[in-house]
Amino acid sequence: MLAISQDAPGSPDVLKVVEVPRPQPGRGEILVRVHAAGVNPADWKTRDRGVFANGAKPPFTLGFDVSGVVAETGDGVTLFQSGDEVFGMPRFPHPAGAYAEYVTAPARHFARRPKGLDHIQAGALPLASLTAWQALVDTAHIQPGQRVLVHAAAGGVGHLAVQIAKARGAHVIGTASAAKHELLRSLGADELVDYRTEDFAETVRDVDVVLDSLGGESWARSLRTLRPGGTLISILPLDGTFPHQEAEAAGVRAVFMLVEPDQAGLHVIADAVFPLEEAAAAHTLGEAGRTTGKIVLSVTS
Repeated sequence: MLAISQDAPGSPDVLKVVEVPRPQPGRGEILVRVHAAGVNPADWKTRDRGVFANGAKPPFTLGFDVSGVVAETGDGVTLFQSGDEVFGMPRFPHPAGAYAEYVTAPARHFARRPKGLDHIQAGALPLASLTAWQALVDTAHIQPGQRVLVHAAAGGVGHLAVQIAKARGAHVIGTASAAKHELLRSLGADELVDYRTEDFAETVRDVDVVLDSLGGESWARSLRTLRPGGTLISILPLDGTFPHQEAEAAGVRAVFMLVEPDQAGLHVIADAVFPLEEAAAAHTLGEAGRTTGKIVLSVTS
């Protein structure tokens, strides 16, 4: 089968098309013929570092998001059969190898593809939607009427978080460039801050929940927007600057959350679609930081 592989850390140019043996499903696993694979910040950060979070080193194949068709089932699998259309975020945070024509993973890391989504939409969905859902619903337990601040609201996680928060009855505030405000209003955002011309830390107040996908200085600044008892959730790997002590002093909670495989779905916007062979171009676009929604690799039409 064809796959995208890298032998060393570096720029998008290290991503190469290679031929590798097709994997075989083990017990409790399914073999999925990949139709689309989502492209996430975790992918290009892993590519640049040259090592997965679990320590796996090159050569490896990137990609966590998968949408496709079950080609084979391993011993003991009863949830799916050959021909079923599925999508998921298998094995996360371990390598799933989604930038390829086939992947294997535990059957229960997948869900049936909703009829309202094509493979491109479903391939864009899992990591971003599960992150947003698990952050806002499972971790923050947002309630109707609460004020929720979503940073990078037009991004892959952000545009889904806006929809989830609005669907749960929250008052949604988003940070994004002015050019993306109209889209975010259509997704349910109530207030928008143009981060290029306005400091959210000076204008946003009395927030119950902040979902931060930026990190760095925005952590400490986000604390200033929270009311006592509020929650700051970061989805980025933490470093020594995460404001645990400052949050405790302010009477708020600061939490790091790592997304887990699960079965869920939502409306997603695919900003750009590239063929598998152009994975490097997809990474170049993603690292520019100007996309709206998700980037997807189309593996099989």
